[in-house]
Amino acid sequence: MELSVVVPVHNEAENLAPLLGEIEQALDGRCDYEVIYVDDGSTDDTFDRLVGLRHQFPRLRILRHRRGCGQSTALASGIRAARAQYIATLDGDGQNDPADIPRLWEALKHMPQSRAMVAGYRKSRKDTGWRKFSSRVANAVRGGLLKDNTPDTGCGLKVFSRELFLALPYFDHMHRFLPALTQRAGGKVVSVEVNHRPRLRGVSKYGTWHRLWVGIVDLFGVIWLQRRARVPEVEEITPEA
Repeated sequence: MELSVVVPVHNEAENLAPLLGEIEQALDGRCDYEVIYVDDGSTDDTFDRLVGLRHQFPRLRILRHRRGCGQSTALASGIRAARAQYIATLDGDGQNDPADIPRLWEALKHMPQSRAMVAGYRKSRKDTGWRKFSSRVANAVRGGLLKDNTPDTGCGLKVFSRELFLALPYFDHMHRFLPALTQRAGGKVVSVEVNHRPRLRGVSKYGTWHRLWVGIVDLFGVIWLQRRARVPEVEEITPEA
């Protein structure tokens, strides 16, 4: 197993089959992969539809949270269960384009550091004007305070090693700060421009004001973590023969 694609979903029943088909089209014949969908306490028929899609998509694995725990926890559940060394993450709303995964994965494999991440950069976002404006402000504030040099930390499309993620401190909403946390662990982050598409089915699960206040609290928590980080340069001394 070379690559695990982890997709957290909450009430995305209409987007399941189309996105799975695109993942299959992007990766079939390129590598040995699996797709892990994590149903985070959906109240629609997301779980039942996922179960029904297993015969059509034999690489699909399904995890289920009996109650909603949030996107970060859903990602963590999927990554812990993953069988591959490399992880690709996607939002389940269909706005990320799975066709970008091979390019990001190839870029990661050519990076010299084992603790590295390739993050998608939605330069041409297909969202409402207000959402694009609020995201630009949030990215500017985060970048100014965390110095993570990542123009779009909120993009759900990222590729990294499973080992890296499991070494990061876990907390709710951590998915918004993965580049900064990677750098805190001594890793390198590269941003690659990716395609972004309008949402065609379903509705967004995030409100602007909710994200704003939660993000402010978490931002100061990540600053605290950064200030207390220590990344040693370890040298092993072996006895002379």
